[in-house]
Amino acid sequence: MSYLDENARTGRIILPDLVRAFALLGIVLVNVAYFAYPSETVYHAGGLNTGWDKAAFFGVNSLFLMKSYTLFSFMFGVGLAYQMKAAERHGAAFFPSYFRRMLGLILLGILHVTCAFLADILIIYGILGIVLFLFRRAGTQTLLWTGGVLVVIQLGIALLIAAGLYLLEKFSPEAMTMMMAEIQTSIDTSTATYSTGSFPDIAARRWTEWVGVVVFAGPLQAPGILGFFLLGLAAERAGILANPSARIWAKARFVFLPIGILFSVIGTWMYLSNENPLSSRSMFGFAIIMAAAPFSSFGYIGLIAKWSEGPMTRAKAFFARGGTSSLTAYLMQSLILSLVFCGYGLGLYGKIGAFGCIAMAVGTGLFTVSFASVWRTRFKRGPLEMLLRNWTYLGRR
Repeated sequence: MSYLDENARTGRIILPDLVRAFALLGIVLVNVAYFAYPSETVYHAGGLNTGWDKAAFFGVNSLFLMKSYTLFSFMFGVGLAYQMKAAERHGAAFFPSYFRRMLGLILLGILHVTCAFLADILIIYGILGIVLFLFRRAGTQTLLWTGGVLVVIQLGIALLIAAGLYLLEKFSPEAMTMMMAEIQTSIDTSTATYSTGSFPDIAARRWTEWVGVVVFAGPLQAPGILGFFLLGLAAERAGILANPSARIWAKARFVFLPIGILFSVIGTWMYLSNENPLSSRSMFGFAIIMAAAPFSSFGYIGLIAKWSEGPMTRAKAFFARGGTSSLTAYLMQSLILSLVFCGYGLGLYGKIGAFGCIAMAVGTGLFTVSFASVWRTRFKRGPLEMLLRNWTYLGRR
């Protein structure tokens, strides 16, 4: 059955699938830095040697940093609404299957960290997804306000971190020097391990770094992730994803997107204008990028909504079909990039500049979305989607 036939039979809407596919491409452009260089400094550890490297990194930060994961989180909330509707159609109890789905995401996340990527998001999604369940009956206005407040809280935390770094730099430079020395030790360990280590060594290092990422970035990321979960659930409840012609999407294109891109560029300039990405100036720049992300993300959805309105073309159907298997594509991206950069693979860790890494990520993103799309011409779901669904419903659907 073709994608078009399937949509006609099930009433599936193309806009969410296009958004997922777009988010997948943006995610790999950002994530490749964490495969190729130490997580504390990414390309600042030696990947910004040419003008092309700096331009590519500037472009990715301006256009995709904090936007792609925002879109992914938004669509997670949309997915909850779809799952609730499916449970109602089948007259099934919702919580048991939903809980198993979140547990399945956590287990896949554990495998993801072990085998491929230190900055896995599936574990956090699974945990926060359980919190999201508490909002399943909340009204649209409640979801919008709560989601918005959580996004603002996330920005406030980023500003507090930036302010804390500024105070250290200003009033306790010795403590800042000691902290930077500890970070440099971690960078040296990561470089040595990922460049030449065995699979068990690298897997152990990933878990060490994942714990560090969660301790530092967890409080920063969690409010925003949950906030966009709620906004996605609200958007589906309001029916705007089923209506690409809704006025909100025109406003997103012409008002939100320019604002988001402008301030993202300003934030990126601040973020990259200091050689130390862990300085207070860089963190303030990152906070500006974070503040601009919701505007850019909704602006991107507005552009995609406009595209989805036009006649169905082969390219559009191909791209959207790839978005139906986002879990498979996401994990495949990590598997490919881990084999390219880790010592047990091609061993290119720290050896390619930002431009080369990002070009490689473009190819990886297009390949994984294309693989997912081609797979779906033969099978009803992606391979990992089938696995997760069988676990979720215990093979009953």
